[in-house]
Amino acid sequence: MNKLPYILSFLVLLSTVFGTATPARAQWSPQAKGAVIGGLGGAAAGAIINKRNRAVGGVVGGVAGGAIGYGVGKHVDNKRKERARIAAANRATAAREAEYRRAIARNNRRETVVTTRTQTAAVPANSLTASDAMVSGQVNAMPATTNAAYLPNAHYGDPSKPYSTEEVRRKSW
Repeated sequence: MNKLPYILSFLVLLSTVFGTATPARAQWSPQAKGAVIGGLGGAAAGAIINKRNRAVGGVVGGVAGGAIGYGVGKHVDNKRKERARIAAANRATAAREAEYRRAIARNNRRETVVTTRTQTAAVPANSLTASDAMVSGQVNAMPATTNAAYLPNAHYGDPSKPYSTEEVRRKSW
């Protein structure tokens, strides 16, 4: 019956430390949880083991239990971080592979679209065609103004190519 108040105070202490009354932002790290649990368990074990001087046994057991609990908590935290790192690397690899597959599918669609699309454009009046003066045989006649500064754009509407929204594009030379 002498130990009943100690057990009850120990239970009250545990419920205070680990109860739901703590704010949501004040979460304990695995190292802190391990140190507290180990320290309390070690103090109780030390007080029970050392019957001659329970206070000294409790202090020594608490220090030893706290150190061991901290080590166990650190080990648990390292394992959790390693699992998170591996999961993040797997997600990144899966995202890269999915992007690679999407790029291949886009290129396959683009090749089929380019090979099946025929561009029928009306020849502008100032294109490089024979003018009436050349047909009639006049040698000194000036040829019509040419549209030689522009080329047709075979990739019209393809957003991954330059000048995707222009019907014609400028020569680069």
